[in-house]
Amino acid sequence: MSTSIKLKRTSVLRGTAQWLPASKSISNRALIINALAGGASELHNLSDANDTQLMLRLVNSTDPIIDVEDAGTTMRFLTAYFSVTRQQKTLTGTSRMKERPIALLVDALRTLGVEIDYLEKEGYPPHRIKSFAGQKVQTISIRGDVSSQYISALMMIAPTLPQGLTLELTGKIGSRPYIEMTAALMKHFGAQCTLLENKVIVPHQTYKPAAFTVESDWSAASYWFSFAALADQAEILLPRLSLDSLQGDSKIVDIMKVLGVNAVLEKGLLKLTKTDHKKELHWDFTHCPDLAQTVAVICAVKNVTGYFTGLESLRIKETDRIAALQNELRKIGADLIEIDSEHWTLKPSAALPDSAYFNTYKDHRMAMAFAPLATRMDVEIEKPEVTRKSYPNFWKDILSFGIPAT
Repeated sequence: MSTSIKLKRTSVLRGTAQWLPASKSISNRALIINALAGGASELHNLSDANDTQLMLRLVNSTDPIIDVEDAGTTMRFLTAYFSVTRQQKTLTGTSRMKERPIALLVDALRTLGVEIDYLEKEGYPPHRIKSFAGQKVQTISIRGDVSSQYISALMMIAPTLPQGLTLELTGKIGSRPYIEMTAALMKHFGAQCTLLENKVIVPHQTYKPAAFTVESDWSAASYWFSFAALADQAEILLPRLSLDSLQGDSKIVDIMKVLGVNAVLEKGLLKLTKTDHKKELHWDFTHCPDLAQTVAVICAVKNVTGYFTGLESLRIKETDRIAALQNELRKIGADLIEIDSEHWTLKPSAALPDSAYFNTYKDHRMAMAFAPLATRMDVEIEKPEVTRKSYPNFWKDILSFGIPAT
């Protein structure tokens, strides 16, 4: 593995991101639902991201110990899946995974009737699923402001429960598009659910096998919007994307209208070109937190003051992404200032250095968010292999655009 990758400044970009991955969010949900449906579905264009490849391998694993590495979605979905399918498993992961809370999901599963023990720190992996004697309750209350993945995990197993399941969501609902994505995929495989403002109702049903093709990943596409925004000249084509997408991160289209990128579908490809940008961006990232790092870097470079809300969940991702952003933005003269627990201001850079070295904190999104700075300066990115988590061929696509890399 390389310790770093160096990108030489390249200000004109034209080409196609041929290696844009399929959506890992959709892929991982499809794999869990397919397993609950008996495993007979034809699933096409599954993501080659490491998170999905882990899910593909682990969902049918007979091993008693399941190592999800750094894949949070895989950890949460498999915890619920193994619980209701009465599989005795120990789930573990990297040192960072052992710092990411799972108590809300475990508490919900315990309320249902699953016996789960923590093996090290209370409320955190690793944990052991011991048994599921049977469903004890039909309704569970769970916070909606921590992670939508807990909610999606419970939604997907709900049809298999004899009484179905009603989820009462308390507090602010974060990443709601991911909950809607889960409901849409459940419907595709024959299970209906009702989404209300603060409630999800899923009756007992049987999933049915169905063919399904996964669309490209909008989170991955967001980095090419950043390249287009920061380059002096750009015409970038992105394959297999739908403007009518299940993915909440398709909101990047609307954000980038403010930040100077126009996106239109032409002959099955999404074409990105430059346009005028505004001097301020006001945006609530509650429902698309994975876009925050990308957008912060763009604002920092284009002299756009950002007024952000909805960043709270970034603290429990692969790293504390707020702290990581603050550290790395300061290297280019910008800053992400916390006004209070719900409001942040992005202070843009007055002048960029000629070059900079960026740490990635074992976080794929940190690496890809700062890579587009290669349109303005020479950059060096620490541990480039972290992108395998969601976009294994990211650097290959960068090379195809003529950006020199060593």
